[in-house]
Amino acid sequence: MEIRANELTFEVAVSGPDDAPAVLLLHGFPQSHRCWDGVVERLNAEGYRTIAPDQRGYSPGARPSAVDDYTVSNLVGDALGILDALHVPKAHVVGHDWGAIVAWNLAVRHPERARSLTALSVPHPAAYAWARANDADQQRRSAYIDLFRQEGKAEDVLLADNADRLRGVMVPPLTEQQAEPHLDLLREREAMTAALNWYRAMDSGYGDLGPSTVPTTYVWSTEDLALGAAGAQRCEQHVTGPYRFVRLEGVTHWIPEQEPETVAREVLGRAAG
Repeated sequence: MEIRANELTFEVAVSGPDDAPAVLLLHGFPQSHRCWDGVVERLNAEGYRTIAPDQRGYSPGARPSAVDDYTVSNLVGDALGILDALHVPKAHVVGHDWGAIVAWNLAVRHPERARSLTALSVPHPAAYAWARANDADQQRRSAYIDLFRQEGKAEDVLLADNADRLRGVMVPPLTEQQAEPHLDLLREREAMTAALNWYRAMDSGYGDLGPSTVPTTYVWSTEDLALGAAGAQRCEQHVTGPYRFVRLEGVTHWIPEQEPETVAREVLGRAAG
């Protein structure tokens, strides 16, 4: 459905009973809400309502042009606005990659709106920022961010040869069928620029973020090319509520598609607890 929030129009996949406990699913780059398909199926089967938006920059009706429009505070405001439009006062919040950064900020800054937090790949932003500043391995893994922040050049590189570079990062381990909906969404240059603006505005919303007080699960995969062990190991320092760390052996960055059963199980575990 189309949902109006923050003067923008978001495309949001909503399924499950209207009166059921709600799970908000926030995707990252270069994905869309379709990355949650397997998770949604399992959560709906257990009687939960799922809310999976194409976030700011990904929904065609939500692509403002200024980099400053993509600050973390704006992205959190979008998520809260979508929940408000659906009359959901509180949800289990799940995020992957950039969606995890939004999810951490939502849960920390608005704990009254988060029943629980399940973050995939990206640890608490303060733990990630520490690793980027102090850990050589994480600095190497984060080198791509310097390219993504270069306006114009990044678009040229990522859109060349029908987005072949992005496809090469995703396939394998994902199948062409899994990757194509995301790639198709970003092939329009305006959409790619909007998605990359998340990186260009990324310095906001990090250093001043406090601890998570809600029940929190962090899931990290050992074969993630972008996120190393240093940030994962520090994540617990930034959670004062109940905390669970899940380490996935042999899984790459694309946790929602590769491990939908694990993600659903962790969300359901938090919901039951």
